[in-house]
Amino acid sequence: MLKSKFSALLSLLLVFLSGVLVGGFAYRLYNDSVAAAPNSFRRPDPEEVRKHMVADMRGHLKLDERQVGQLQQILDQTRAKFDQLHDKANVDGRTIHQTQLAQIKAMLRDDQLPLYDQWRAERDRDRKQRKPSEKK
Repeated sequence: MLKSKFSALLSLLLVFLSGVLVGGFAYRLYNDSVAAAPNSFRRPDPEEVRKHMVADMRGHLKLDERQVGQLQQILDQTRAKFDQLHDKANVDGRTIHQTQLAQIKAMLRDDQLPLYDQWRAERDRDRKQRKPSEKK
């Protein structure tokens, strides 16, 4: 009788401890994945990406200092071209947007124009409240 009570108690204790172990493991796994989630959606820092790429190419391709300098120049030129492209796209986008606004205002009646301006002001205010760091 004593042996069966001891065996039952030991089995119960093992089940309890295994539950604690599995629960602790699951909690840690969940916390690690949740803590990493916001970072996984962030865009990486371009300078860090560049440093990593140059170091990776230097190691794998065994680049000498002259080649690293040339690579840096190529990366600088490419960045400048992309910056020009983004600037042009932003200007073109603003032009398209301004054309849209003019077309909408042209189709509205005189009594609707103040309502449209008020509606746009409310939307702009709401957008700025949602994203305070956003620049227009």
